[in-house]
Amino acid sequence: MKYNLPVVLLKGLITLPEQEIKLEINNEYSKKTISISKESYASKVLIICPKNQKEEEPDVSDLPKVGVVADVISSITLPNKNDRVVLKGIKRVAVNKYFNMDKNRDVLLSKVQDIELPKLNKKEKEAAKRKLISLLRKFIKSNPSISNSILSKVTHINDLDLLTDTISSFLPLTFSKKLDLMQEINSNKRAKILIEDILVELEIIALENQIDEELKVKLDDAQKEFYLKEKVKLIKEELGEKSGKEVDIENIYKEIDNRQFPERIYNRILKETKKYEMVSDISPESSMIKNYIDLLLDLPWNIYTDDELDVKTVEKRLNKTHYGLDDIKKRVIEFLYLKKINPEINTPILCLVGPPGVGKSTFAHSIADAINRKFTKISVGGLNDSAELTGHRKTYVGSAPGKIINAFKKCQSNNPVILIDEVDKMVKDFKGDPASTLLDILDINQNKDFVDNYLDEPYDLSKTFFILTANDINNIPNELRDRLEIIEINSYTEFDKSNIAKKHIIPRIHDLYNIKKNNVLINDKELKQIINSYTKESGVRDLERTLETLYRKVLIDNESYPISISSDLILKYLGKPKYEHLDYSNWYVGCCNCLAYTSCGGEVLPVEACISNKESEITGMLGSSMIESISVVNSYIYSHLKDFNLTEEMLNQNIHIHFLDGASPKDGPSAGLSAVTVLLSLFKNKEVPRNIAMTGEITLSGNILKVGGLKEKLIGAYNNKIKKVYIPKTNEADLDDIPVLIKNKLEIVLVSDYKEIYNDLFKN
Repeated sequence: MKYNLPVVLLKGLITLPEQEIKLEINNEYSKKTISISKESYASKVLIICPKNQKEEEPDVSDLPKVGVVADVISSITLPNKNDRVVLKGIKRVAVNKYFNMDKNRDVLLSKVQDIELPKLNKKEKEAAKRKLISLLRKFIKSNPSISNSILSKVTHINDLDLLTDTISSFLPLTFSKKLDLMQEINSNKRAKILIEDILVELEIIALENQIDEELKVKLDDAQKEFYLKEKVKLIKEELGEKSGKEVDIENIYKEIDNRQFPERIYNRILKETKKYEMVSDISPESSMIKNYIDLLLDLPWNIYTDDELDVKTVEKRLNKTHYGLDDIKKRVIEFLYLKKINPEINTPILCLVGPPGVGKSTFAHSIADAINRKFTKISVGGLNDSAELTGHRKTYVGSAPGKIINAFKKCQSNNPVILIDEVDKMVKDFKGDPASTLLDILDINQNKDFVDNYLDEPYDLSKTFFILTANDINNIPNELRDRLEIIEINSYTEFDKSNIAKKHIIPRIHDLYNIKKNNVLINDKELKQIINSYTKESGVRDLERTLETLYRKVLIDNESYPISISSDLILKYLGKPKYEHLDYSNWYVGCCNCLAYTSCGGEVLPVEACISNKESEITGMLGSSMIESISVVNSYIYSHLKDFNLTEEMLNQNIHIHFLDGASPKDGPSAGLSAVTVLLSLFKNKEVPRNIAMTGEITLSGNILKVGGLKEKLIGAYNNKIKKVYIPKTNEADLDDIPVLIKNKLEIVLVSDYKEIYNDLFKN
């Protein structure tokens, strides 16, 4: 049967048979359509929904060919002039034609006809019905947002058409899916679409539940901790107690009220504290902000110690703790004297260079004690990461301030003595160049505004007394060395070691082991025996350990006092002598002593040569400089064969030259004299005196060049019982720095050409 109906076009809203909808109409076209429906079409309308929801005025050809006939249940005009309309879907119909009404051209009419529904197999309909209801139960059970009321409605519906439409209206389906269901006239096909959709929804719900469970397991511990913390917080509030964070904030405000800070730091602390108040306790940022505030509060921004400016008092304190070291003591005294005149004078940046064990680090501590300053030490030996000195950015995980800022935090003073130890052992690699970083730290023109990456605020280092230590000045980068005031601390002589032992080491051992005065005695002879036979060092570190060992064994093995330590007791408790200085028992032709300067002080290195049945070779772990030096020596001797009364056949022999000790690496331009001498001794078959040593480089013409480390070399010669040394005449000015004791004990011969040594050793 065909008939006409006015059309109501709904966008985004699907109406199904037996479904009731409520609309609020505010456009004149829809109001007129409802009015005409009531007057001329028994309150019947055709509800359609276009597929393109964005089209404002869809073309008639684009309108759907299937719609739903609906009854206008009620229509009421509201105070806002809108009409509230209730519509109820009746059945699907096929649309044959759309056309405009003759009298009202803006009202759309449609010519529709009833759809003849296909006949379905009863068994298929029943199976589809049961499956739908079964899946619907599972869906409602797994989805609490769907009301159970739908089950009571659908269980009594036998008609599959009505069942599918009822279920479709309740399920949370997409607009396009509902549109497809509305336009599908075959109820069996609609049932299959619904079954498939419900199964997909059940799988999605199962996956969501699985994800929720996994998240729940992960969050349980955090939620439990949060719950317990909140509970404890509430309990404390009931008891009148404050939370940890509240106490922290109160303490911060008390601290900034009770102390004086630079204005920028005061404002920064306030800013960070307000940020800390707003951040949740469980946020990782909370602890980061708190750590930063703690650093700002812990640094001694305006805290200074008063220097001891009484020169005599300081000198007395320094002499009490360390023997010798006159140069560095004088420099400290000069600084204090000038500071007394001008309190704003720049603090010197000193670098103590010398072999291990001579007291560089301990003397830095003594300086701090003597002038009443706090002391802290930073070790940079092996350091290769610049961030270790300047800190890491706060944005990094585990970030922290650098060693410099930590030093001020530790000593709680803004003018401490900071020892930067082993500056010659820093490493430059892909991680950075710490030596370059030290330039900013030690430059008196820049370090007033030093900025640590973590602190991110300028910090004044200009009042700090920096003292650096190094074993070898050649390993300090040139650009860094330019910022430093170098003071060399030389090796100790046997006399120095004996005095240090008597004035410092032995009294310290007496205090350590609670030995009363005169209970254990040792005289100079036995003390020198220990120094010469059981230690071999430039400093006194090993001597101190050896004396402690001796005193321990003496105290444990003897009950009666006084005890006098004799040579026999030394042999009994310390064992056989560990070192013998230059064994001359096998001295022969082709031997000579060379003076060397190492990071451990001055050394005497014997050099030997012999005729070999193999090819000529040079051994002793030599560096490139020494190998080149030997090559120069060969050329020099060859060019002066007549002067030395030698023949070419002598030089054409296979010669083996060896520098003792063979296990120690050696390099440097100061072995030329000894190499020439050892070869001439071999060729002329004349022995060089055993107690003679020499140092200096030779040119192809025989000139002798200046060498470094002369003081250390001469001390090494003295300690090894050398009587006579040859040194370059160009080093004559360096003799002013040599201790008088050394100059009195050594015959020092200044030479400018090798022929002077030749005439002295081989012509007489």
